[in-house]
Amino acid sequence: MEKNSKLPFGKKNYILMLIGLAVLILGFIIMGLDPEPFGFGFLGITLGPLVVMAGFVIEIFAILKNPGNQE
Repeated sequence: MEKNSKLPFGKKNYILMLIGLAVLILGFIIMGLDPEPFGFGFLGITLGPLVVMAGFVIEIFAILKNPGNQE
C-alpha cells in the first residue's frame, strides 16, 4: 500500500455510521417487541419505523458529512 493512501471517510464519519447502525438495529428490535398480533400496535406501526427512519437519516448524514482536514 502507498504511504499517502487515505480512507474515504474520517473518524467522526465512521463513528456516526456505527451510531446510525445501532439506531437501525434498535428500531427493528422495537418493532419485534410489539405484543399486538402481526405487529399492528404502537411499537410496530409508529415507534419502530420512526426509529428506523432516524437511523437512516443518521447514516445519510454520516456519509455526506465532510471529513475536513485529517492528519
